[in-house]
Amino acid sequence: MMNGWTMGLEGWLWMAVWAIAIVVVVWLLVREPRASEPEAALETLRHRFAKGEISPDEYERARHLLES
Repeated sequence: MMNGWTMGLEGWLWMAVWAIAIVVVVWLLVREPRASEPEAALETLRHRFAKGEISPDEYERARHLLES
């Protein structure tokens, strides 16, 4: 409840709840996606092999590691 120009305990609690909610939303928006997805890693590996960035031996070794 508001008393003149000051906030009561309820006002401070609601302000804290909203501040935490805003921080959580910002964190969810700016965090990096999880790179541990096996399909995404295999797709990246395939693209690198197709571009010629890695040799066939490196591709096979990395694919074997990712699939195990």
